[in-house]
Amino acid sequence: MKQIKISEGTPHVLGARYLGHGTNFAVFSENATAIELCLFSPDGTQETDRIFLPERTGPVWHVFLEGVGPGTLYGYRAHGPFAPEKGHRFNPNKLLLDPYTREMSGTWKTGDAVLGYDPSLRELDMSFSETDSAGLVPKSVVSDPADFARVPRRQKLKRSDLIYEAHPKGLSQTHPDVPDALKGTYEAIATASLLAHFKTLGIGALELLPVHGFVDDAFLVKKGLRNYWGYNSVAFFAPEPRYFGPKGLQGFRDMVAALHDEGIDVILDVVYNHTAEADHLGPTLCFRGLDNASYYRLSQENPRFYVNDTGCGNMLNVAHPFVLRMVLDSLRFWVTSMGVDGFRFDLGTSLGREDHGFDPRGGFFDALRQDPTLSNVTLIAEPWDIGPGGYQLGQFPPEFQEWNDRYRDALRRFWRGDDHGAQALAAGLLATAAKFDHSGRRASSSVNFVSAHDGFTLADTTRYSKKHNMANGEKNRDGHNGNYSANWGIEGETDNPDTQQKRSRVQRSMLATVMVSQGTPMILAGDEFGNSQAGNNNAYCQDNETGWLNWADADTALADFTAQISAFRATHPALRQTRFLHGAIRASDGLADVEWINFEGGSVNWDDPGLGCFCMIVRGAAQTPEFAQTDDDVLLAFNRTDQAQQLTLPDRADGAAWQLGFTSGLDSGAGVLGNTIVVEEHSLSAFIAQQDAIA
Repeated sequence: MKQIKISEGTPHVLGARYLGHGTNFAVFSENATAIELCLFSPDGTQETDRIFLPERTGPVWHVFLEGVGPGTLYGYRAHGPFAPEKGHRFNPNKLLLDPYTREMSGTWKTGDAVLGYDPSLRELDMSFSETDSAGLVPKSVVSDPADFARVPRRQKLKRSDLIYEAHPKGLSQTHPDVPDALKGTYEAIATASLLAHFKTLGIGALELLPVHGFVDDAFLVKKGLRNYWGYNSVAFFAPEPRYFGPKGLQGFRDMVAALHDEGIDVILDVVYNHTAEADHLGPTLCFRGLDNASYYRLSQENPRFYVNDTGCGNMLNVAHPFVLRMVLDSLRFWVTSMGVDGFRFDLGTSLGREDHGFDPRGGFFDALRQDPTLSNVTLIAEPWDIGPGGYQLGQFPPEFQEWNDRYRDALRRFWRGDDHGAQALAAGLLATAAKFDHSGRRASSSVNFVSAHDGFTLADTTRYSKKHNMANGEKNRDGHNGNYSANWGIEGETDNPDTQQKRSRVQRSMLATVMVSQGTPMILAGDEFGNSQAGNNNAYCQDNETGWLNWADADTALADFTAQISAFRATHPALRQTRFLHGAIRASDGLADVEWINFEGGSVNWDDPGLGCFCMIVRGAAQTPEFAQTDDDVLLAFNRTDQAQQLTLPDRADGAAWQLGFTSGLDSGAGVLGNTIVVEEHSLSAFIAQQDAIA
C-alpha cells in the first residue's frame, strides 16, 4: 500500500461510498472467514493492491481507505470453506463483483477461469479451481456521488394508463431518424422522433426490458449468440453499459427526465428471482463466491444443488435479511437516484416464496409495502414461476398489478374462432373479476395484453400456426407451444390479398379489444405497426434484425389505428374504471353497469360453444362514488365470424343516438344508418351514446 491510510470504516452503508476524503467499502458475507479488497490500475489490467478487510460487524466486512476516490477500480476475493456438499463455494482465486457497485469497467468474458471448479476433472463442481479469473470479469467502480444525485419525486402526470413494453436497444436500433451514434442506446429513447411516436400512441408508461448489468450465457456465446433480452442479471445497481451512448451513465438519467417532461412514466423489468451464476455448474461471478449459502436457496436434501423454481438454475434467497436488504436498496436506488417510476417483477411468485410456499404476506411483500418510497411506485408482478404452486394470478397484494396471461390466451382464442372463446373473453373484458375482485383491489390490477416480449408478436400471431425458432440453435425445442395463433391459411409471409385482409382485421381487432377492456392495457413495441420476428416466439438470444424493431416496413395505417383506439380509450372513462362491473343496477338510472345483448337486441346465448357475435354495453359501475360518476355509455360489438353481420342498435330511453366511435373493420368510414349497421367479419365496432346526435 502506498499513500493510503487504512481505518475501520462503517458497516452501515453497503458498497463503495466516496465520502470526500476517501472511500468506505462494506460487503456482506455471513460465512466467509476473510474478505480481500483488490484495487486495479485505471485500465483494469493490473491488480495493484490487496487489502484484507480488517473489521467485521456481524456479517458485514468493512474498511475505510483515505485518498481513494471516484473512478477507482476494485473487486473482492472471499476466503472460506470450499464445501459444495454443505453449500459453500468460497474460492479466493475468483475476482468478485461488488453486489452494490453502481458502475462496471470492462466486460464479461467467457472462459473456464470464471468457474469455481476445474471442468477438466471428473468431479466437476466438487473440484477446486486455482485459476485466477480477474482477466475475464469487469471491475467494480467507486462512483462519484454527484453522478447519482437524488432525483426529486414528481407528481405523476399520466395522460392514459397504456403501458408500452420495449427493449432498450431494439426499440431504436433501426429507426431511420435516430442518429447512428445513438442507435440502440438509452439516449435514443429520448430522441424527438421516438418521443413524438410515444405521444401519438398516448402511452402512459414505457416499460423497459432489463437494464441491470447482465451477462451473456456461455452456451449462447459458443453458438455465436448473445443474451439479448437481459434476464441474466448480476449487477442490480448498475445500468447495463452495452446501452450507453455518448453521455454514458448520464444518458439514462436524461432519458428518464425527457420522458417525464412528456408525462410518461418509466417502469423497469427487474429480475430479482435468479442471477447469472446459473446452476451448480455455472460461473462464480459475485454472489456465489461471496456467500453461496446465504444468497441462494439451496436444496435441503443436498445443499450442493439449488432450488430452481425459476428454471434458470438458481433462486435468489430473498428470505435472508441481507439479500432482502440488497433487493430493497436496489429498488430504492433506481427510484431515488435514477428517477424511475415503477417495476415489473419477473417471475414474481419466486419473490413471495417462503419455506411453506408462496405467501402474499411473505417477508419481501411486507417489506415492500411498508417502505415509504417503494410503496408509492408502480408495482407489477409476473404472477408465476415454474415451482410447485407457481401459478398465482390474482393472489398478489392489492398494491400490485399483474400480467394477465389468462386474458391473453382468451383474446387470441376468441379471435381465431375457438369454441368457448366468447365466454372466456367476456370475463377478460371485465378485468377477470373472478381472480382480482377481492381485498380492495382495483380493476386496473389486471394488465391486459395480446403479446409481450416472450412469445409471438401480434403480427406473428396472425401469420404462423407454429413457432419457428431454429435460429436459436435448440432445434426448435425452446419457446412456448401453446401460442393460440392462426396463420389464416398460409404459413408466414404471403402476397395473397384475402389472407392479408383477414390478418389485418384480426390484428386491429385484437389491439382494439385490449384498449376497450377493463383493466390496464399493455402493448408490445412494434405491434402497433405490424412488427414481425419471422415466427420466432423466443427471441431472447436474437440481438439482430429478428429481435430489433423493423421500422422500415412499418404498417403506418395500423399505427394510425392504434393511436385512434388509444385516444378513444383515453376519452371514455367507462373503459377505464377502477371498480369492477358485475351487472349491478345503478341507482342513478336503473340500468345495469354492464349489459350483454346479441346483434338483434336480445339475450346472448352463452350456452353456444361456437358463439361468434355478441355486444357489451359498458356504463359507470354501480358502486362508483358520486364524485366519480359518469354518464359515458359505450357499446362494443364483436364479430369474429367469417361473414359481415347486421347489428341492430338498441333504442335508448333518453332519446340519445348511437354514434360510431371506431371500427377495426377495413371500411372505417361506415356510419350508422338509422339503428342498424354492418359489422365486418373478424372485427370489433365501438359506439357511443350522444345526446347532441339526436335527430
